[in-house]
Amino acid sequence: MDYKKEIEELVNLILKENASDLHLATGRTPIIRVSGNLIPLVKKPVITEKDMQGYINALLTEANKTILENDKDVDFSYSLAHARFRGNAYYRQGALSIALRLIPKSIRTLSELNLPPILETFTRKPQGFFLVVGPIGQGKTTTLASLIEIINQTRTEHILTIEDPIEYLFESKKSIIDQREVRLDTPDFKDALTAMFREDIDVCMVGEMRDVETVSTAVTAAETGHLIFSTLHTNNASQTINRIIDSFMSTQQDQIRIQLAGSLTGIFSQRLIPRISGGLIPAYELLINNNAVSNLIRERRVHEIQTVIETSSQEGMIDMNRSLAELVRAGEITVESAYMNSSNPKTLERLL
Repeated sequence: MDYKKEIEELVNLILKENASDLHLATGRTPIIRVSGNLIPLVKKPVITEKDMQGYINALLTEANKTILENDKDVDFSYSLAHARFRGNAYYRQGALSIALRLIPKSIRTLSELNLPPILETFTRKPQGFFLVVGPIGQGKTTTLASLIEIINQTRTEHILTIEDPIEYLFESKKSIIDQREVRLDTPDFKDALTAMFREDIDVCMVGEMRDVETVSTAVTAAETGHLIFSTLHTNNASQTINRIIDSFMSTQQDQIRIQLAGSLTGIFSQRLIPRISGGLIPAYELLINNNAVSNLIRERRVHEIQTVIETSSQEGMIDMNRSLAELVRAGEITVESAYMNSSNPKTLERLL
């Protein structure tokens, strides 16, 4: 079998069906994800061990094949003329599997993504630390790309992205953009962030905060005149702040609390929810770091931040339950979907 040709056929099917993901694994047919649902491609044959090795050879560089063999999983990117993917190859019970996530070629605007216009204000900040958070697969990278593209189109800055792997490809416009891929261009996120201080960078997008060193360097960069954007796999603003602080040793937590209170600009949490009309639509929460929030962070009262969000809509803050309730009232999502994505169903019930 010509595995590169087979991958192209699968890619064409993904584009035709407006799918987001492709799963390849020994012992089952290829599976795609459409609007959040997994759909087996039953007309395709069951994938054999030989097939999986063929897909690995077609998708991975020699360097990534070595990493896969040594570490038992590897992140990678894969491009065709008409499509680009973020991938992960891994072993399960000794057998190979591959997960591919489609990355749209064009970078969509906030409006096209159904995201609130107020997010644009964070792209105009001279410095600070802005986080987009949520579980895996909820569109965090796409949101960050949209924000970076706004800066690219409107400001004359030197922008750096540090990613594993590089996902969206930017074209320099008013700004100049350098994109660095972990393992290909830099050993890790921390080293690339440290080097940033010598590269005349104004804005930096860090693909993911994976360790305490990366978090510490990013917060310091935000304090010293840089505008930093990044992601975390957390559920809401309060949990995000606690996760950052708790990642440090107890002797360092007071210091990071003070730094975070001063450098944080906002935290945006999002969920992609099945739309009644088809596809997905985001529900979201937005924390804006004002004096009240800064004081709560410094005074170890992070648990009170949710109340600030719920009572500060006049300042532009957005409560997740209100976002869900508005989507229900607009006929975009079902009541059941709203409850499934609410962390406080009793409050949601009062809003519906």
